[in-house]
Amino acid sequence: MDLHFVRRGTGRPLLLVHGIGGSWRSWNTIIDALAAERDVIAVDLPGHGETPQLAGLNSIGTFADALTAFLTQHDLLGIDAVGSSMGARLVLELARRGGVLGAVVSLDPGGFWQGWQIPVFYHSVAVSVKLVKALQPVMPALAGSAVGRTVLLPQFSARPWAVDPQLARDEMYSFAHSPAFDELLDQLAHGQVQRPAPAGSIPGPLVIGWGRQDRVCLPSQSKLALVKFPDARLYWFAHCGHFPQWDQPAEATRLILAVTSRQPFTDESIARAKPEEAAPALPKAAVVGAALALLAGGSWLLASRQKRGR
Repeated sequence: MDLHFVRRGTGRPLLLVHGIGGSWRSWNTIIDALAAERDVIAVDLPGHGETPQLAGLNSIGTFADALTAFLTQHDLLGIDAVGSSMGARLVLELARRGGVLGAVVSLDPGGFWQGWQIPVFYHSVAVSVKLVKALQPVMPALAGSAVGRTVLLPQFSARPWAVDPQLARDEMYSFAHSPAFDELLDQLAHGQVQRPAPAGSIPGPLVIGWGRQDRVCLPSQSKLALVKFPDARLYWFAHCGHFPQWDQPAEATRLILAVTSRQPFTDESIARAKPEEAAPALPKAAVVGAALALLAGGSWLLASRQKRGR
């Protein structure tokens, strides 16, 4: 099978790999800035966006195989790559395999949770997606409201009210309509653990970026990521949740371009512009009221669907 993709810009090729439930549109906050200097190829993974679902198992292993086949088909082996969340784990796995990617930037990779963190990750995301599915009839209006985004996206963004409304609509639609989501979520939480890459086995530049306010892949999980990938350099995004390309797009762009240019850089040079501080909080009463209304509406929609299914 081939993967659907969009291609923009000129220069050194750069692959963008989105996370679970997303699509190539997950990169809309930075794709144009990257395309100003790179030949950007943003894919839809199997069962996401406009790419059909795999016929067999949906897992990190089968997705890595599909990406390798795509790169081979399009004569792109050795391409520099950026991954986000599940896509961040995918590019780490391809880097571990060797001969597939060049420079790699892995943004808040999944798969490094342990113990109690596993059920917390699995059930929190599963509940969130069920609610997103139930709220699809009113999702455009919710995602278009700062209060609605604050209620919908606090697990994913440190500044959910500031997330672009169209990006929020696209993500919530993609989350609800990915046929591979449930199986992938189970595989991420309970499937094969990420295999390590021994020191010295990854010749190209490898940077793992992590948001200090990540509530999906907790910052403490970076320790295990570095144990399994000792060749990696860790970069911290301040005032940032699970998606640096959402919360700190300019900083994420600088990091990606610096790593893929293969030139020395300092963390200070990447974060040279003052990170976006948290915007003034929305009134607590408005947020609490919206949250209660959202939960009540979602519960009602779920109950209605269950009754119709009987």
